[in-house]
Amino acid sequence: MINPAFAHIFTQRWGAMPELETNTRAVIRRLEREGWTNVGGGKHDKFQKEGVAYSIIVPRHRTLSPGVAKSIAKAAGWL
Repeated sequence: MINPAFAHIFTQRWGAMPELETNTRAVIRRLEREGWTNVGGGKHDKFQKEGVAYSIIVPRHRTLSPGVAKSIAKAAGWL
């Protein structure tokens, strides 16, 4: 069951099977909206949030692979 508060990160393609957002800009916008700050990086953007002991790394590609998108969503608490 998808939490309605996070339903906007999903798109429907094959009936009831949700697909994660793979557009990098959309993922970064949501991270920043939820309080994550970009602290730089080389080939990847590094996001940190006050009170959280880990960082989220987002590669600088136009689209993310489904596995990377799922990993970011889990780390950010979207899943």
